[in-house]
Amino acid sequence: MSRFSAASFLLSAADPGQFPPDCGLEIAFAGRSNAGKSSAINAILARRGLARSGKTPGQTRLVNFFGVGPERRVVDLPGYGYARVPERERSQWGPLIERLRERASLAGLFLIVDARRGISESDLALIAWADPARRAIHVLLSKADKLTRREASAALREARHGLPAHASVQLFSAVDGTGVAEAQRAFTQLLDQREGK
Repeated sequence: MSRFSAASFLLSAADPGQFPPDCGLEIAFAGRSNAGKSSAINAILARRGLARSGKTPGQTRLVNFFGVGPERRVVDLPGYGYARVPERERSQWGPLIERLRERASLAGLFLIVDARRGISESDLALIAWADPARRAIHVLLSKADKLTRREASAALREARHGLPAHASVQLFSAVDGTGVAEAQRAFTQLLDQREGK
């Protein structure tokens, strides 16, 4: 049984005033629109359908919080880049995300990157935003099932070369299970490290 079998949706925030109290520990999940962020959350927590996913970019329009234990939360951020949502709505995400960055409880970032696209300038900007001197950064090269073994090895090698030294990276697929156990270990280790275990 998954350690996070009791994971549950807490709330969706459209304004920083709606965030949970800034205590405990949070791990944010971020990535370009349609990179597979919600699928990654569901796979890592072994909770099918917990985070909403879809084929249309921009399904996550608010900052969504999920409880994974006492004062332990996953934060699902809106995708960046292309998304079929009104510009006015997208313009509201910036201040919302910046307030999240200020939270003492934000302990780490899982960055979801489509393995076929590679690390972009937007991804590197997100890593810088997360303040890696204070927070762990773990990158999932998602949709690895769509690559041949050779392509996947090349994508991993290029990502390691392009990422800052403090960021860890792995191949991942919520479809065929590639790297799910590894991602679960990274997630659990981050929680345990911050809990002092």
